[in-house]
Amino acid sequence: MLTKLKTIFLKYPKQFWLLFSGMFIAMLTGTMIWPLLLIYVSKRLSMPLTQIASLMTINAVVGVAFTFVAGPLADKIGRKWIMVVGLIVNASGYLFMMWADSYAYFAILMVVTGFSNPLFRVGADAMLTDIIPEKQRLDAFALTRMAKNVGVSMGPAIGGILAGISYNISFITAASGMAFFSIIVIFFVKETLPRKAKGAPTIIISSEPQGYREMFKDKEFVSMISLYTLGWILVALIWILLPVYANQQYGIPENQYGLIPAANGLMVIFFQVLVTKRTKHFSPLSMITLGMFLYTLGTGSVAFSTGFFGFLLSIIIVTIGELIIVPTSSAYVANRAHPEMRGRYMGIYNFSWSFARGVGPLLGGFLSDSFGPVSIWYGGFIIGTLSSFGLLLLTIQSRRREASTL
Repeated sequence: MLTKLKTIFLKYPKQFWLLFSGMFIAMLTGTMIWPLLLIYVSKRLSMPLTQIASLMTINAVVGVAFTFVAGPLADKIGRKWIMVVGLIVNASGYLFMMWADSYAYFAILMVVTGFSNPLFRVGADAMLTDIIPEKQRLDAFALTRMAKNVGVSMGPAIGGILAGISYNISFITAASGMAFFSIIVIFFVKETLPRKAKGAPTIIISSEPQGYREMFKDKEFVSMISLYTLGWILVALIWILLPVYANQQYGIPENQYGLIPAANGLMVIFFQVLVTKRTKHFSPLSMITLGMFLYTLGTGSVAFSTGFFGFLLSIIIVTIGELIIVPTSSAYVANRAHPEMRGRYMGIYNFSWSFARGVGPLLGGFLSDSFGPVSIWYGGFIIGTLSSFGLLLLTIQSRRREASTL
């Protein structure tokens, strides 16, 4: 066992393991806050769910805007310092949440965290792609996903316990973790921007961004990321609205609900490498389609759940889909990207979560306020079905194109 672990450790450079550790810290501290944030806001502000959920839309709109900026920045000035800025700004946003007592105050903080999140994510993903050869990327993304989900398995459970005592403790702990990782990046992480990219002319903000225009000529990538982004609305429904739904409709408290995302993290820890070993033998698009289909089934099943164990079963189904789709899609995008455009490709890939985080809660809040809380999950099932069917058609089209080429 020790020999096997040593072999895996030596397989990747030291900087990979720094990123591996940092992603664990970032996810641990972040998930102490985000799964419970709307519960916190709903207790601070007496407003309808649609209005409360609109805070996530504000966060996501800013995130989308800065995703398009973060990619060119990562390709122009490098990965390291945009990661540092993202971490420090995010930590500051967590601290100021302790004093938020109005919709406007929370909206400002959503702008701050929306700006910082894509900087860190795009920088880290581009750096990971820089240091890992193409043949090892799927396994590397699977390992970093494990690191993130060790954090996910612990973060909500710890956050739920701390929130039961005081939400302020959660905010301080999360901010401290982000600040700690920023120090690690400053002193121990080396810049990995490819040399050619440093001298390449890049337009950061333009009405006609040349790099993005070239990327959008990749029709298969554009089709895949569009359908993937549509389906990722389900992720926002599950991880942002399910805690509020479980708390308000079935009285599940924060400390108990924290065990549900913890189960998701534990499944990834124990099964991600095993699942990736099987899925890497199949075409990436077919695995992305399968993963989205399972995510759709899990989301729809929430409509028939009436308590803790029902929600837990839904998360288990969703997690099986995640085990298949997430590292596969990450490697797919990384492998299609030209070295000088990795920041842009990973930026558009991260756009899917920013978009989902903006549309999902607002859509779910509208469905809940207009047709009843359970309609959130029927709506999610319909959206996931459209995404899965579109990905299936794209997979068939890709296979036909490969066959005709051969």
